[in-house]
Amino acid sequence: MKKNIGNKTVSLLLLIVLVGFPQISETIFSPSLPSIAEAFETSMSDVQLTMSVYFIAFAFGVFFFGRLSDKIGRRKAMLYGVLLYFIGNVLCLAANELVVLLVARFIQAFGASVGSVITQTILRESFSGIERHKLFAQISAALAFTPAIGPLIGGFTDYYFGFRIVFWVLVLMSVIVFCYAFLRLPETAPSSIELKPLLPIIKRMITNARLWRYGVLIGGINGVLFSYYAEAPFIFTQYFPLTSAVYGFLGIIVALASITGAMLSKRLVIHIAPEKIIIRGLNIMLSGTLLSASVHFLPIPLQLPTMIVSVFIILFGTGTALPNCLSLALIDFQDVIGSAGAVFSLIYYLLVSIITYGMSIFHNGTVLAMPIYFLMLGLIMLLISSRLQE
Repeated sequence: MKKNIGNKTVSLLLLIVLVGFPQISETIFSPSLPSIAEAFETSMSDVQLTMSVYFIAFAFGVFFFGRLSDKIGRRKAMLYGVLLYFIGNVLCLAANELVVLLVARFIQAFGASVGSVITQTILRESFSGIERHKLFAQISAALAFTPAIGPLIGGFTDYYFGFRIVFWVLVLMSVIVFCYAFLRLPETAPSSIELKPLLPIIKRMITNARLWRYGVLIGGINGVLFSYYAEAPFIFTQYFPLTSAVYGFLGIIVALASITGAMLSKRLVIHIAPEKIIIRGLNIMLSGTLLSASVHFLPIPLQLPTMIVSVFIILFGTGTALPNCLSLALIDFQDVIGSAGAVFSLIYYLLVSIITYGMSIFHNGTVLAMPIYFLMLGLIMLLISSRLQE
């Protein structure tokens, strides 16, 4: 049921843009990792740190902007965050060594995090029940295009013009997002909103077992997705010698998988409990992981198509499970949704950062590293999801 927010309703398109530009910022960068490693004369494992740093900064950013939005409102916090994101993109463009790039990525991600936490806060405080589940599924389906757009633009740009132009694209995108939000984003926070003390909220969250389970699941699912983006450039441009431009087209596979999973979730939630949908999605993910592990043992002509099919199955499974996790995670904290969302997002994005860093450690130059890593993560998540209905 839609809550009464009067003329402060935000368009679905604007919500998709605001929650989607952080994902584009991450995935557009992925095809350039080998080029950056070569240009900065460093290893692939070191360059993969740009992914981990991104999520560390993102984690602290969602906490900061979630709290700030309770103090100054959703609109102002969003605009400040996008402005900081612009500054980070300019610094990425100017970076001439890995350390500078890592600092720039931190600033970029800290600002970009505003799109995630505030958009989710707007959804959670404006909608409830089945409609909220459906909206999260719709946005998840639409967001599936952002992983496709990112590698596609990044791959072609890197291949034909070099990775520096990728940073120019991000600078331009930050200007467009700021102008769109400035012109179209209303203030959606309740007029009675106040910045409540954080300690009592944290105490409530610590004792809420269901919240922790969803936090691990959301962090794990996103960790799988972005670990894929950290490892996929190696798999598809070095193990399978595809160009960065051709690799960019594989983003369409990711998009189709995530869209199909999210739309299936939207249909199933009418008839099946969302907790059961989560378990089904994780089982699908594990089946794809097992298939990807078989690639190492297959004849060479079968390896590439099998890997592509397995990636589709993995991300179809995560796309089915994730919208329900996001929708259910904070249902016990509607009275403090901004601050609770800030703390919760901090926790699970730190987990995403740890998992993505783990992928860089597991990277060993073989095609088996990713499947083994995903298998461990999937089994842990499946165990946790089996207790969601308690």
